[in-house]
Amino acid sequence: MKRMYTVIAILLTFLGVAYFKENGGIIKQSKPKVGVLTLMHHPALDQIYKGFVHGLAEDGYHNGKNITIDYQNANGDQSNLKTMANKLVNENSTVLFGITTPASQALANSTKKIPIVLGAVTNPQSAGLVKNNKRPGGNITGISDQAPVKEQLQLIHKFMPHAKTLGIIYTSSDSSAVTEYKEFMKYAKQMHLNLKAYSISNSNDLNQVSQQMLSEVDAVIVPTDNTIAGAMQTLVKNANAVNKPVFPAVDTMVKQGGVAAYSINQYKLGVEGGKLTADILKGKKKPSTTAIKYIRHGEPVLNLKQARKLGLHVPASFQREAEKYGEVIK
Repeated sequence: MKRMYTVIAILLTFLGVAYFKENGGIIKQSKPKVGVLTLMHHPALDQIYKGFVHGLAEDGYHNGKNITIDYQNANGDQSNLKTMANKLVNENSTVLFGITTPASQALANSTKKIPIVLGAVTNPQSAGLVKNNKRPGGNITGISDQAPVKEQLQLIHKFMPHAKTLGIIYTSSDSSAVTEYKEFMKYAKQMHLNLKAYSISNSNDLNQVSQQMLSEVDAVIVPTDNTIAGAMQTLVKNANAVNKPVFPAVDTMVKQGGVAAYSINQYKLGVEGGKLTADILKGKKKPSTTAIKYIRHGEPVLNLKQARKLGLHVPASFQREAEKYGEVIK
């Protein structure tokens, strides 16, 4: 009997080493588990996830073969995020991937040890996720979805050189949206553009606030804002009713009825997040010393159908650029 206990102990020790070996805060398993948490289904966020899976695969990690991806979606209900984040942590995820600021904050509140990769957080430092964007210092790093704000304002000015007042609408509780709103205001002042700000608390405010805004401005700017992205059709409906254009920061929102943008490609952003996660799994990078990566170049996206519907003159140079390097929706 004593010999049997000894054999069992040796087996348990062997299995423990093989499957759960602690090394620098990462639990190395025969099949690593990556936990993914997102706030909601939306074309832009879904593209990030698809790119993330592709980025992992490019670096040798294939879901269901040599890695397990546990995808959790809060379906727009922020109260679900804490429960889902705790689930991913308690079920021994090797690395965590957060899509949107609220999802990333929920993960950060659930663990200080498991590496977290940010998939769509404009300014991680201002969101309280890292000590410094250049040297995070903890268990978090990732990819920023900061839109090329100055390029976007210059583009809007090309479309509407005689506009007297532009409006920007954003969600006051979304730190990414607030960061970009401040950037838009800064560059608008430098460019001597009259930019008036409007904020909402949640999607229920969008109908009323957007109607008020559209009665006071010539065109609407939308930063990277998940709440407005999820209710984009409400904004487009109200803007179309008064024949005024909407210039969003994200390509998927252009496709939903916006006019044009220099947009960060959400799929490519996800690919970069997947590759960074792979580097962490392989031990090549540590979150504490890996700077937040910014994708600086925006791709030209033009909704030609919407521009014609509103009777807008489309700058020929931008249309050619979108046809050659980006996308044109006809």
